[in-house]
Amino acid sequence: MFLASLSALLGGLSAVEAALPYKGVDWSSVIVEERAGVSYKNVNGAAQPLERILADNGVNTVRQRIWVTPSGGVYNLDYNLQLARRAKAAGLGVYLNFHYSDTWADPAHQTVPSGWPSGIDNLAWKLYNYTLDVSNAFSDAGVQPTIISIGNEITQGLLWPTGKTNNFYNIARLLHSASAGIKDSRLNPKPKIMIHLDNGWNWETQKWWYSNVLQQGPLVASDYDMMGVSFYPFYSASATLSNLRTSLTNMVNTWGKEVAVVETNWPISCPQPKYAFPSDARSIPFTADGQRTWLTNVANVVAGVRNGVGLFYWEPAWIHNANLGSSCANNCMFSNSGQALSSLSVFRNI
Repeated sequence: MFLASLSALLGGLSAVEAALPYKGVDWSSVIVEERAGVSYKNVNGAAQPLERILADNGVNTVRQRIWVTPSGGVYNLDYNLQLARRAKAAGLGVYLNFHYSDTWADPAHQTVPSGWPSGIDNLAWKLYNYTLDVSNAFSDAGVQPTIISIGNEITQGLLWPTGKTNNFYNIARLLHSASAGIKDSRLNPKPKIMIHLDNGWNWETQKWWYSNVLQQGPLVASDYDMMGVSFYPFYSASATLSNLRTSLTNMVNTWGKEVAVVETNWPISCPQPKYAFPSDARSIPFTADGQRTWLTNVANVVAGVRNGVGLFYWEPAWIHNANLGSSCANNCMFSNSGQALSSLSVFRNI
């Protein structure tokens, strides 16, 4: 009886530790940093490739953004294939994040790539073929991504102006075409296809967007498998864990898809935040221990939702851009010298 009870207890602990199938970080800028002379080190100060440090600390998937024809080639297809080969060699899964732009794509920027058409028919065809070609390039390189996101934070649409939210039919057409490019590719096994919006704590935003795009017709349930959200603590006091739980729960109950928080951060320095932090996060210190607490809390929310499958930290190793676009001075999980902070090992336990 005791052995049976002990076995059940240990089994329960194992289940908790493996609650999230996807535990990851966005490491898109590692080559940029290495070219700038950064040598990454583990928590003990030993120099190691970043992918080895990540894997040793419990990360099992790396996210990487791909731009179409960026200036200087950073984040283009060749850059991403180089990254992906390194990830695979380290035993890490690859989550490819299409921006469908030559530069940053986010709720304020969704600029159509240079030379792409603007009419919906030709644009949808171009998007299909670009997505197909990139997917086939990954297959030919021997890397099968586990997740592919068709767009980045497309709450206001994608491929503007054709795919803005004043025309949800066009958005539906474009997403269906992107999905078809992946499904028709040589990738085998096929990756999970994700749609990614920001403000994951805001159920009203998620409901408005998905309700509108799905009623158009072209985008159907079989076109995608996952709903990804960004969830940052430093852009709105409304970004509470409770609101995130409500939003993710409602998303799963309404559409039945897998859900994941695919971008989050916590600062180790934030002397002058532009916005108030959420009430349930204000007691968390701006330290490595605070990063561990925040990520554990977010992971517990995701794991507590039916179909909650993943958590990704955005660019923890981009030490030359340490504010990561926020009003907080430093959101990295590595020191200025490239040494892993103690918080990185949180991925072993979520």
